[in-house]
Amino acid sequence: MAKANNEYNASSIKVLEGLEAVRVRPGMYIGSTSTRGLNHLIYEIVDNSVDEHLAGYCDSIWVTLEQDGSATVEDNGRGIPIDMHEKGVSAERVVFTTLHAGGKFDNKAYATSGGLHGVGSSVVNALSKHMTVDVKKDGSVFEDRYERGKPVMELVNGLLPAVGKARGTGTKINFLPDDTIFEKTRFKSDDIKSRLHETTYLNPNLTIYFEDKRNGSEEKAVFHEPEGISGFVKDLNKSDETVTDIIYYRGEYEHIQVEVAFQYIRDFREEILGFCNNIYNSEGGSHLTGFKTAFTQIINNYARELGTLKEKDANYTGADVRNGMTAVISIKHPDPRFEGQTKTKLDNPDAAKAVAQVTGDEAVHYFDRNLEQLKAVIECAERAAKIRKSEAKAKTNLLTKPKFSFDSNGKLANCESRDASKCEIFIVEGDSAGGSAKMARDRMYQAILPIRGKILNVEKASMDKVLANAEIKAMINAFGCGFSEGYGQDFDITKLRYDKIIIMADADVDGAHISTLLLTLFYRFMPDLIYQGHVYVAMPPLYKVVPKKKSEDGEYLYDDAALAKYRKSHTGFTLQRYKGLGEMDPQQLWETTLDPANRRLRQIQIDDGRMASEMTGLLMGTDVPPRREFIHAHATDAQLDV
Repeated sequence: MAKANNEYNASSIKVLEGLEAVRVRPGMYIGSTSTRGLNHLIYEIVDNSVDEHLAGYCDSIWVTLEQDGSATVEDNGRGIPIDMHEKGVSAERVVFTTLHAGGKFDNKAYATSGGLHGVGSSVVNALSKHMTVDVKKDGSVFEDRYERGKPVMELVNGLLPAVGKARGTGTKINFLPDDTIFEKTRFKSDDIKSRLHETTYLNPNLTIYFEDKRNGSEEKAVFHEPEGISGFVKDLNKSDETVTDIIYYRGEYEHIQVEVAFQYIRDFREEILGFCNNIYNSEGGSHLTGFKTAFTQIINNYARELGTLKEKDANYTGADVRNGMTAVISIKHPDPRFEGQTKTKLDNPDAAKAVAQVTGDEAVHYFDRNLEQLKAVIECAERAAKIRKSEAKAKTNLLTKPKFSFDSNGKLANCESRDASKCEIFIVEGDSAGGSAKMARDRMYQAILPIRGKILNVEKASMDKVLANAEIKAMINAFGCGFSEGYGQDFDITKLRYDKIIIMADADVDGAHISTLLLTLFYRFMPDLIYQGHVYVAMPPLYKVVPKKKSEDGEYLYDDAALAKYRKSHTGFTLQRYKGLGEMDPQQLWETTLDPANRRLRQIQIDDGRMASEMTGLLMGTDVPPRREFIHAHATDAQLDV
């Protein structure tokens, strides 16, 4: 290995001016440069408009996907300030060109906010090929334009020029994502609509108008949900048998507003969505912790008062109490702290205290007046506790002690290292591919677990069948962190033996089905593997082309588009089509799929928990007509993003 230059002095320190840092490391600000990160650009601008709504100055937002691939977000708020800033230019230009500059930091212009003008708007500007900002104020429209984050419009004495007359106030922002930054620049409308719809549930007095003008579709939608988060819960449970009414309460503690709605269904499932200042926190955080802790204590206290739990009985676990619960917890916090710019997890300790306090007051007040609803909740907890205890015995019998080399069936070929941060395990379908992978791998850090055929579809199977499935047992034992089935909490991510769990299936329909079955298993029984970024899908090549000229090297091609492009510039070559991983010899498998320096991996991410749960149930569940309808509607889609 070549050594780095040992000269470390002032010249080694690179200063990135303006928004250059965002363009160099976009993932630090929007999570990724995939479709998920692309859509996040729209969310950042919409969040700023929603903050205007929270401040009481905006009731309508318009989101348009334009024909040229750009996006437009417009609101009828106060309009971004355009007067002279102390820096000597219009405040609008400061907002769009300076990180950490905005009206959300002193709690005067905004009591609560989800977006940050100084971060969100400037980041979107930095990652856009071009952006146009129109501000309506004082009867005129004032305009500014940017290219890749840099202003291209001359100011008039430091202020924006007026380009027309207008009624009312508001801000309109049009931007085109930079195709040199993003892997794809086509916004995914389904995800955007889901997010916008979600936003109106959280803001019952807000209306959002959506329009997709691309490809002549002219798709339009209007989102307005006057029932708020109670309507959100109703929508989440629309296909389920419910056992309680929707229970709703709100309150405020130490300037933190808390709003909670929940309902119980018959199925063994827990779905709790947390929001802070309208931002969905996919990894939860302190507000959910406060709710879960307080609610578990409340139900256990009631169960003892009513005699359901005797003195000798242990308390219900939190998972018992939440079995069958669908809940939405939304808080408004004056000074939220998130883990990362994409705000996936709330980190304020006072949020837990506030939610626990409001829940302790309001939930008790509700149950004291609604005894039948309380009894229904306790019955769900009691049923979950009984099944949990019986399943604990089944697990002891069904799950064998983990092994660190080959198990009794000769399946797991483990790696030599025990440093989980460096180790990875490949889930490979078939003995042939598994054999090649075992020979090709780096034995120090790469483990191989072959599985035979398609595993059980856990969305349709009972728990005893899931636990009895040999392939599933082998994976649970190999990973080392157990699993959680909704009414038990036996999954411990800290015991995970591999930093990367890589699904390695053939690049055909059967391979895609196997990958989907595995992802369903991980999502339903080990969701933290996905939420914490440990699950990947290997992307093996479809072809190998070898030019007839010996002076030219062969090349692997990963899809038909790459082959078509290759044909245009090459005439004489031989083509090898890989029907399966088993057709590759160990050297080819290492070069294409196992070698960290050359392989292609797709990380599995969940941006919208509600949408992910609905889609999993739709595609993998027992209800056929909705699945058939979905397949017909998306028959022309080349690929679904994962």
